[in-house]
Amino acid sequence: MTDQQYDVAGLGNAIVDVIASVDDRFLLTHGIAKGGMTLIDEFRAKELQKALTDHQQTMSALHEVAGGSAANTMAGLASLGGTGLFLGKVADDRLGKVFGDSMAATGVRFHNGVRKTSASTATSMIAVTPDGQRSMNTFLGACREIVSEDVDEKEVARARILYIEGYLWDEESAKQASRKAIAAVKGAGGRIALTLSDAFCVGRFRDEFLQLLDKDVNILFANEGEAKALFEAEDFADVVKAAQKWGGIAALTRSAKGCVVVEDGVVHEIAAAPVAKVIDTTGAGDQFAAGFLYGLTHGKGLADCGRLGALAAAEVISHYGARPEKSLKELAAKAGLI
Repeated sequence: MTDQQYDVAGLGNAIVDVIASVDDRFLLTHGIAKGGMTLIDEFRAKELQKALTDHQQTMSALHEVAGGSAANTMAGLASLGGTGLFLGKVADDRLGKVFGDSMAATGVRFHNGVRKTSASTATSMIAVTPDGQRSMNTFLGACREIVSEDVDEKEVARARILYIEGYLWDEESAKQASRKAIAAVKGAGGRIALTLSDAFCVGRFRDEFLQLLDKDVNILFANEGEAKALFEAEDFADVVKAAQKWGGIAALTRSAKGCVVVEDGVVHEIAAAPVAKVIDTTGAGDQFAAGFLYGLTHGKGLADCGRLGALAAAEVISHYGARPEKSLKELAAKAGLI
């Protein structure tokens, strides 16, 4: 076992989130699909950013913060007091600096790889409606240019757990970078965690994800819809049976119904943490993973890992943005979880 400097190394898309509160009419006017994630080109990204900026002049200001699923998880881990490394790709531009500064402010080490990129830094325009639904329009730009050479094997091997986004499978070069990181962490005795990202992603890469579960992945994060897509189950009870058969740790989130954590024959059902008002569901799954991974790397039982995840998710949906605004460490201590 090598010297494990990091609790978790996250590998994923480095994206700057631009978040704005809108109404349903705005979505219709600008052709935005409600509640989902739509990939857009740079022209559409600039067009939407202008529309959101104009819209916000009569409302609250735009929120501009580093995002991307795995990067958000690493920020949550740091808020709990965990140590993290994030590997991703940004350009040498204004938003690239926003991303780097934002990660540094959380205390997470950011490794931007070694290959230069000609594309602009990735951005996600997130329109949040009064019901808390977020509609994401994402320009992937530089983040999709991560390649194997960008993965520092010695550095990533110093993590107890490698956490990977399913979204990376959309690019062959990112897939190869992921496999390089997996081999490095496994070779050093670490564990591999995969988040399925979204049900459409599962639809595109189901067979490959199942192969990963069979050969490499020890810890799986999925919401109910993603898990049903992965295991081709119509009923949640069948998802649980499939997860038990798999044998790894499956952390399955069910929004207001809480979460179910499965390992071999043992099933833990954990209630959702109370929230006074849901403001923005962006990042709920990312922060659940942060709390869960912190628990796993700090000797907690699986039920307490689930409770830490629920606590982190509850904090993030109570305000705009995908990262904690309050110290998760303090909240967890108050709840008697750390």
